[in-house]
Amino acid sequence: MKVTVVGAGAVGASCAEYIAIKNFASEVVLLDIKEGFAEGKAMDLMQTATLNGFDTKITGTTGDYSKTADSQVAVITSGVPRKPGMTREELIGINAGIVKDVASELIKHSPDVTLIVVSNPMDTMTYLAHQVLDLPQNKIIGMGGALDSARFKYRLSEALECPSSDVDGMVIGGHSDTGMLPLTRLATRNSVRVSEFLSEERLQKVSEDTKVGGATLTKLLGTSAWYAPGAAVSGLVQSIICDQKKMFPCSTFLNGEYGLNDLCIGVPVIIGKNGIEKIVELDLDYSEKAKLKESAEAVKKTNGLLE
Repeated sequence: MKVTVVGAGAVGASCAEYIAIKNFASEVVLLDIKEGFAEGKAMDLMQTATLNGFDTKITGTTGDYSKTADSQVAVITSGVPRKPGMTREELIGINAGIVKDVASELIKHSPDVTLIVVSNPMDTMTYLAHQVLDLPQNKIIGMGGALDSARFKYRLSEALECPSSDVDGMVIGGHSDTGMLPLTRLATRNSVRVSEFLSEERLQKVSEDTKVGGATLTKLLGTSAWYAPGAAVSGLVQSIICDQKKMFPCSTFLNGEYGLNDLCIGVPVIIGKNGIEKIVELDLDYSEKAKLKESAEAVKKTNGLLE
């Protein structure tokens, strides 16, 4: 099975690395517009194959989309990354054009491809892909919620002083510092609600730290994070390629689910060989529903900047 990753920067290269190391794909194609950049990244990664024990072939190309032909999954990471103090929404003017052009080129060569959108503002870029591409709704996926949930579980394990493997939790809503909705009420440690272990005040801090997880790293690193985004993408790709039918919160097009219409926003979905195979509707309480609606309104406002 063949996977394409567009954008060979830190996020794209991390996606390729994690996909290769998991050894479920036959080939990963890295594509970038910078001359020789994707080829160099691919060569560097291939030189780790014997050290890391994988057989996946990684190739690089400068702008030649014919090399991506017959990809089952394509990941779009290309675009301008965030800088300290910059919101994801501020990237829309530059990244919208990039994502539109990249997505159109990909489906020319792989008409049955499933797209995973990583570029920011992610919910709006996912919505844009729905507007400009002739692909079924289930074939376009926004990555954000999978990453946000990983950050949520990291903060929960930190607060609980327990291994991350003990913790389960989910973030829904928009992939933005204000739009995320960490579901602290439903989060568990080995099936026991975390509210049994943590005070309301501590859970609120976990929630707030999760929401600014990306901004915190951008301030520390001077640019967007790449390890966790790459790992989140690899989880989605593996669930598609291997038809695992795992549940992830992802940005998906809603048509009445959760009382929302005509937007892409993070909700739990089942990911399998057909992309998004089912949208899971959670039994949210009044406060959670109100916050999700507020998040959706903010996403729609950002979508309006596309016009």
